[in-house]
Amino acid sequence: MGDALKSFLDQSGLQTRVSQAAVVPDWAELVGKQIAAVTEPLRLTRDGTLFVAVSTNAWMSELALMEPQLLQALNAGCETPRVVRLHWRLMR
Repeated sequence: MGDALKSFLDQSGLQTRVSQAAVVPDWAELVGKQIAAVTEPLRLTRDGTLFVAVSTNAWMSELALMEPQLLQALNAGCETPRVVRLHWRLMR
């Protein structure tokens, strides 16, 4: 069953989206507990832009400076980058 599903995902072109989608449930593990405590991944677009809600403006500024390191962590071990850009939004 697993091989059939993998084959289907590869042939349909959905494997990339499945790989991208894994970023959301793995967010805390990928970015660390401290960052995960003040952020929430919202959605990931097909072009690799991840929208992330942030608790304060101060954290948003800090995370914007950390974007290269965060992208590296989010894409570690991937042949093709899953996330190419982070878009920060203030939590409501």
